[in-house]
Order: sequence, then C-alpha cells, then structure tokens
Amino acid sequence: MRRTTSADALERSDPNAPAAGTGRSGQREPLRTEFTFELPRGYVDETGAVHHTGVMRLATARDELVPLRDDRVRENSAYLSVVLIARVVTRIGTIDDIHPGIIEDLFASDLAFLQDFYRRINAEGHTRAAVSCPACKEEFAVNLAGGRLGES
Repeated sequence: MRRTTSADALERSDPNAPAAGTGRSGQREPLRTEFTFELPRGYVDETGAVHHTGVMRLATARDELVPLRDDRVRENSAYLSVVLIARVVTRIGTIDDIHPGIIEDLFASDLAFLQDFYRRINAEGHTRAAVSCPACKEEFAVNLAGGRLGES
C-alpha cells in the first residue's frame, strides 16, 4: 500500500490552488500515504549516530485499535501514543525496524513533534502549519515535514 504523489499539490499554501488530492488540471491525484519528516533533535542510536529524517505512513483503524489491547497501554494510558507512533513510523534514518523501544528513546521534543505530525497528516491531510512572524506579524505557511532552508 505504498502510493505517493508529488508533494506539489499537497504542500501549496495558495488559497486559490486546487484542493488537496486534485492536480492542476482538476483531476484527482493518487492518495499520498507516506510523509517524510525531519526530527527537531534526532534519534541517537546505540552507536551514537544521530538520525534526523524519517517516514510516517497514514494510520489505519487497526493502528488505532490494536494498541488499546496492549498491556502497557492498559497499565498506563500515556503509553498509547508511544505504541501508536511506533506502528506508523516506518523509518528513522537508516533504521527501519521501528518498535516502541525506539520511540521511548526519542527526546521529548521529538516525540511531541511526531505526535503533532501524526495528527496533521491523519486529521488534516497535510503537513503545513499557519504561523506568523514574531517581528512583523506577517502570516505564512511552513511545512512541518522539514527540509533545508530555501527548499519549497
């Protein structure tokens, strides 16, 4: 179930642009199910290497239901987000065997980032956030998936 499309139509901040999922010609584009991200701090593996980039896929109903049967979640409901994030993150850096232990070892800011990223791609369907400049108060959209300065 790996269907992706260019981020072009989905990442536009132009209010006159076609709706998400429609191309410039107005025809429907394939559903995008995987989203890349860049962690604010990065995952430090057992060798000390820091991994910043990763991939998260859209969640299924099963992804949200299965963790509810997990004994760790039953004992501590706060653990739900760890199990859920571990199910939908498919890669962090060169690591593609993502499990709750890896998510537990993330810095708190990276876990908070992934929780927000999960909410954005699953509830809102995109990775953009509306922000305003603290100095001039101009409003604009940023892509939370990360990327290098100057990239669009």
